[in-house]
Amino acid sequence: MTSSWSLEEKRAFVGGASLAPRRLLVTGGAGFIGSNFVHYWCSRYPGDRLVVLDALTYAGNRQNLALVDSRENFRFVEGNICDRQKIDILLQQEAIDTIVHFAAESHVDRSIIGPDAFIQTNVVGTFTLLEAFRQHWNGFLKDQTNSSDQIGSKQTGVFLHVSTDEVYGSLGPDDPPFTETTPYAPNSPYSASKAGSDHLARAYYHTYGLPTIITNCSNNYGSYHFPEKLIPLMCINILLGKPLPVYGDGQNIRDWLYVGDHCRALDAAIALGKPGETYNIGGNNEVKNIELVRLLCRLMDELAPNLPVRPCEQLIQFVKDRPGHDRRYAIDATKIKTELGWTPSVTVEEGLRQTVLWYLNNQDWWQPLLSEEYRAYYRQVYQV
Repeated sequence: MTSSWSLEEKRAFVGGASLAPRRLLVTGGAGFIGSNFVHYWCSRYPGDRLVVLDALTYAGNRQNLALVDSRENFRFVEGNICDRQKIDILLQQEAIDTIVHFAAESHVDRSIIGPDAFIQTNVVGTFTLLEAFRQHWNGFLKDQTNSSDQIGSKQTGVFLHVSTDEVYGSLGPDDPPFTETTPYAPNSPYSASKAGSDHLARAYYHTYGLPTIITNCSNNYGSYHFPEKLIPLMCINILLGKPLPVYGDGQNIRDWLYVGDHCRALDAAIALGKPGETYNIGGNNEVKNIELVRLLCRLMDELAPNLPVRPCEQLIQFVKDRPGHDRRYAIDATKIKTELGWTPSVTVEEGLRQTVLWYLNNQDWWQPLLSEEYRAYYRQVYQV
């Protein structure tokens, strides 16, 4: 966004008053957060062109995008972010001006069992995207002469790198929340790979002037969440009458961010964010894991008919803690509130109720995901 536009005018853009449509490439758009972002963006900005690139690995689900498939301005492409040739063709073919980069291997447990894919996708894949966008961007800058003040033009696009608060490591019970200046201290192969990709995105701004923005978010939850993650895992296991595995003593604390709030924050970052900057996105919902599971149990007892076991808390089973399990995450989102005007709007109680209802009403979505391969992985990780 150019400096000739006031903050009020930029915020009007976030509200939908863009002078020219954007052309977005969304990587990992068939995953959990990515698909929610796609639904949000298509609804909010129907005039924008939106192209999804997704490798459709275990957590990428083509069905996540069924509601937008028929839209004229939407296109899905199956492919890997490490495929430079495919990315080059897409960027040129679609005249992309904005990349929203979600594609990543994202589960800590999987990174402990097999870290190779995390380095390849999260580090090498991000590097490949940055390099492709740098070449593409330079071509646009050479071609453009009079469009620098046009909101939504190619010159005002961005490479938005969506990352995690796990790059900051772990907090003690009395430590202040993470800020954008907290030193990186990743404790798992997953968080280390995301830290590496963050550093690459930052370096491409400082070295090449590429308009990159980094966002580091806290734990997301909501619809289309793959069953291995805590909240959908608990919901599905309750419906199946299976144990609810809780690591260690259950006192680990996470800051929970409803995915719809996250999408609004990313919208603000794209429209208002300053290239080269980092913005922390948190839900202001610090909850101990065991308290979260108990809250889910109470909601399921209330909302789900014909449960195999009731009350659901009987299913809670403490299991051996995972290696390098960070004790606490908490986000200080003051910067994005002050500079971009974003704050979370959904409490954890409200968001969990909406999430539980979604899983109850969409069993045809999650049941096919419970393959024998997934069940074997579940038994390996939790040993229950």
